[in-house]
Amino acid sequence: MATFFGEVVVAPSRAGVDDEESAEEAREETPEDREIRRELEKKREIDVLWASPSGASPEGSAAEPFACSEFIVAIGRNAAAFLSSFILDSVCWEVVGVVKLWNEWCRTSNTTNVLPTDSFCLFYRLISDPTVLLCQCSCYVAEDQQFQWLEKVFGCMQKEGLQVTILSTCPVADYKTQESTLTLPSPFLKALKTKEFKEQVCCPLLEQPNIVRDLPAA
Repeated sequence: MATFFGEVVVAPSRAGVDDEESAEEAREETPEDREIRRELEKKREIDVLWASPSGASPEGSAAEPFACSEFIVAIGRNAAAFLSSFILDSVCWEVVGVVKLWNEWCRTSNTTNVLPTDSFCLFYRLISDPTVLLCQCSCYVAEDQQFQWLEKVFGCMQKEGLQVTILSTCPVADYKTQESTLTLPSPFLKALKTKEFKEQVCCPLLEQPNIVRDLPAA
């Protein structure tokens, strides 16, 4: 039945309520279940390990946010490879941190000696300007870990005057357009920006209804 056009109201029914209540009772957590869940939550915690900036101790750098004017984050293997090929292929950068995380699709370690095929998340600092940081993140960050990743990474930085640039990629097949995707150049570049960003954008803005997902969106 409907009270007006477009609203569908389902008539109440008690059928199957007893079965649902029995199933709900059967699903109650046992002490063993709670212990397993706690162990999994602990294992899925993200650790951000920073090297000593400017001679300070890692503990001190974690307690006191350090100055950062520019933070460039490359998320995904393609974006991380772009940084490696065109920006990090010089002696102007030094590794200053690493993210260690675990989930169903990713295993990382706290080492900075990684191979191109490894899943990793490394932080680099520009030697000539220590306030400029890069992040290569080729590992998968699960949905329940994304807020924790943001909280721990950005919790180490001063927010005032900080400009953040995110580089990421997605399949051309996911791009929504009235044109044929066969006529699009590959790769092509689109941008999203916040209202606080006042500078000129280097490429056309991403059109609706396209969206950004996962860690780049977070």
